[in-house]
Amino acid sequence: EAGASVVVSARNGDEVARVVTELGAAGHRAAGRPCDVSDPDAVEQLAAHAEKTFGGIDIWINNAGVILFKPAAETTTEEWTTLIATNLTGPFLCCRAAIPRLTARGGGYIFNISSLAGRYAHPNMTAYNASKYGLNGFTEALMQEVRSQGIKVSCIMPGSVSTSLGGRTPDPDATNTLQPDDIAQVVLDLLAMPARALPSLVELRPSQPGK
Repeated sequence: EAGASVVVSARNGDEVARVVTELGAAGHRAAGRPCDVSDPDAVEQLAAHAEKTFGGIDIWINNAGVILFKPAAETTTEEWTTLIATNLTGPFLCCRAAIPRLTARGGGYIFNISSLAGRYAHPNMTAYNASKYGLNGFTEALMQEVRSQGIKVSCIMPGSVSTSLGGRTPDPDATNTLQPDDIAQVVLDLLAMPARALPSLVELRPSQPGK
């Protein structure tokens, strides 16, 4: 709605196709490609597809994530590896693919959607906390690496958002959680900031959390 041409991606090809169809029916320029962000080749193919479809990349948003509610002693090696691969290695691979393409356009913006769990630890979320703490540190260092190239990098840390993450059922009417549109609004607000300003870290909470 803000005028961007959008490429969407997820592991589920049917979901990608559905979203692209919905956006197209609403009159928006959209394309999509399935991608597992933990797969370097798939990430590179996604970036190349976006570049070929719309002539370049100006904004990259890393939003893929998985969650696990388990104490460390009960977390399997496979669960740990999968979570770190998606939540931390995925953004690294995506940023690595995006940076040369953004640089070729004279700059751009990368958004890493992290979590308040990347600053505030919780029991029974050790693997998730580790992945998000790592993502916050990676994002801060990356911001310092690439800002001289005209690339802004921001880390957005939401609290609880009403999505299907972790097998939950989204509730678009919930008032004690954030909604996906709230995160999108932060992205749009940061894009509207003057070129000289870089809000590198944003914490976002529900204004009326459940008691």
